[in-house]
Amino acid sequence: MFVKILPSFPRFRSPTPMETESSSQRNGILLMLLSIVLFAVNVLLLRAIALAVPAVDGYVASIFRGLVGWCVIYLAFRGRGFEPRRLFSSPMLLLRGVVGAAGILLFYVTINHLGAGRAVILNLTYPIFGAVMAAAFLKESLRVGQLAWMLVGLVGLGVFLAGSASDGGVTRYEVLALLGAVVAGAAVVLIRVLSRTEHASTIYASQCIWSFLAGLPLGFKPLAEVTPMAAGVLVVASVLVSVGQLALTHSFRTLSVAKGSSIQMLLPLATAVGGVLFFGERYSPLELFGAFITLAATWQVVRGPGVR
Repeated sequence: MFVKILPSFPRFRSPTPMETESSSQRNGILLMLLSIVLFAVNVLLLRAIALAVPAVDGYVASIFRGLVGWCVIYLAFRGRGFEPRRLFSSPMLLLRGVVGAAGILLFYVTINHLGAGRAVILNLTYPIFGAVMAAAFLKESLRVGQLAWMLVGLVGLGVFLAGSASDGGVTRYEVLALLGAVVAGAAVVLIRVLSRTEHASTIYASQCIWSFLAGLPLGFKPLAEVTPMAAGVLVVASVLVSVGQLALTHSFRTLSVAKGSSIQMLLPLATAVGGVLFFGERYSPLELFGAFITLAATWQVVRGPGVR
């Protein structure tokens, strides 16, 4: 009889499909959280440099974001999934680029006029529009309760804008911010569709090209007034937002539009706190109440079963 002296090791097994899906969901959530941090820092940097150098408006910021973003994609993903030829042969990539660039330009223009926190609060209503579009075009589930919360969110948005009206009326930049939210909702749906077949770098590169082109007509002349310091800050901000956009795009491979967008509800909080701390931005009690209702309702719209 032989004595067993070797220790017994646990047998390794392949993960079950449920475990694999859970791991993919966890990675998608972590990437989405990373994108929130990078987006918030980007917005605050743009706000800071616009206050220091008035020539740095939304058009100039769009030019830098497009150009630097393209360089990041080319250097990091050349030969590793990036397919530049697809940018001109795929109608869906072309549409994603144009829609994404329009949303970025609208958002950047409103940051300078509304402040970091207010612009982000209005822009972050995009999950409502994205959820409706995803239900219509991607057949993602949208419950009756979610529709009711959408109405609550719109009421909260009205209260938030009423707070602005009490300080002088709703401005055209607040209207542009809401239009940007609609456009951003469409962009997220396009990302969700394209992420099934296209590499994240190719999807983001389509937006970079059109962001650069969209900013040129009105941003080319002010470029001459951009100081070296301002250019450096714009480059850093553009690199951060490029990494954040790639993280967001990749996360939508495993997260639905509703679930991924729900995590983005943390962005207004981070940006608004930064706006108060660094730029002295202030909100009336009515605006805070309306913002809370809108963001809470948006969370209820986009959160799915099991979302915590």
